[in-house]
Amino acid sequence: MEYRYIFVSGGVISGLGKGIISASISLLLQANGYQTCPIKCENYLNLDAGTINPIEHGDPFLCDDGTEADMDIGTYEKFLNKNLGKSNFITLGQIYKTVIDKERKFLYQGEDVEAIPYITNEIQKRWKEALQKSGAKIAVIELGGTAGEYQNVLYYEAARLLSLREEVKVIHVHVGYMPVPPHLGEPKTKPIQFSVRTLNSMGIRPDFLMVRSQLAVDQRRKERLALFCNINKEDIIAAPDCQSVYELPLVMEKQGLAKKLINKLNLKISDRDNKRDYLTKWRQLVKRIKKTSRSTNKLKIAIVGKYFKTGEYELRDSYAALFDALHHAAWMNNLNIKILMV
Repeated sequence: MEYRYIFVSGGVISGLGKGIISASISLLLQANGYQTCPIKCENYLNLDAGTINPIEHGDPFLCDDGTEADMDIGTYEKFLNKNLGKSNFITLGQIYKTVIDKERKFLYQGEDVEAIPYITNEIQKRWKEALQKSGAKIAVIELGGTAGEYQNVLYYEAARLLSLREEVKVIHVHVGYMPVPPHLGEPKTKPIQFSVRTLNSMGIRPDFLMVRSQLAVDQRRKERLALFCNINKEDIIAAPDCQSVYELPLVMEKQGLAKKLINKLNLKISDRDNKRDYLTKWRQLVKRIKKTSRSTNKLKIAIVGKYFKTGEYELRDSYAALFDALHHAAWMNNLNIKILMV
């Protein structure tokens, strides 16, 4: 097999943490000796994130090559400790512009230029070029938005068509939301069932189901999801809220996700020492973060900004890089900081 592709999709609501999960998957594979190429696919027609109102889409992440990308690219860089750039960030605007420019140059030789196969072919071409540039054999591709949105259907169709090729191996990881209504106190699986049904209607059957929730998914809920979503119970992975997002790879490692992914990719399980060393360092980081949150060495920092409010709510997204820089510095100095948004 030439290349292997892991697609990470989401359902029900945006903001579930597909970026953190994509980064965690890449981290666990890297810890096992397999280099990955993380790619973020955005639905908008902007050519990059630089012209988007930060309240609408958060703080653009500036790459070394000048690319103004989505915040998830920053998450990948933090987790993998390597620089990414233009080839790791795709927008539908880039895809459409490329196809239209080719049509104007008569590169399609008079053919009717339609979404399928021309747009889907261009998407697949970008994925392969990113892999070739990175030197990796495994792409971890985050599909922006949620399953069922008309804006991202062409990404899903490109992924489905790719799975028909014999020379590649494709795995789908679907991130679903399991709410716990306060008046019930019981996790509800119906949102994930509908999400997976939407994915199935697009010709895609998930290989793994990541259950995002306030709480870890229990055996009773796993049984129901396995039954109604047509998936093995062992391939349902809990992704509960954690004290720190950096804890999530360790939560997944305890459930054997890396081993399961490597087996499905038809690769060999690594027994290399670097796996233990890599994850030991990661555990030390998480331990430091938790220790800092309990520290009596406290400091308040006020940030004056004009992009905090969205309606009646306040978000940190417009200043994500600044918040991260402050937290990283606080961890290194054992400072328990409280940030006030002014």
